[in-house]
Amino acid sequence: MPCTEQAEYGIVKVTNSKVAVNNNLKKTMAKSNSAFMKPMKISEDLAPVVGKGPMPRSEVVKKLWVYIKKNDLQDKKNRRNINADANLKKVFNGKGVVSMFEMTKLVSKHLS
Repeated sequence: MPCTEQAEYGIVKVTNSKVAVNNNLKKTMAKSNSAFMKPMKISEDLAPVVGKGPMPRSEVVKKLWVYIKKNDLQDKKNRRNINADANLKKVFNGKGVVSMFEMTKLVSKHLS
């Protein structure tokens, strides 16, 4: 017996273990992710670390972590901290050590 539930953005129908979501929900979900995929301009200080842009914010973070792992910059004792080299100090406002959470805040200042 088919069951219908009211969802926030549309109607979800469940029939024989298949889920059908109406088109309004699909469109809303697609729009919510588009901001993350918007190409951002990369500053001159950040470019030596992640490469020249423009690129989406998600790609910047991926490349930043590749750089950190490649250069072994993650702190051995406290894995949440990043030890900055000369290139990252420019991005981190001259700080030698920053937490992962602070890092994303500092990097976002270099994206426009």
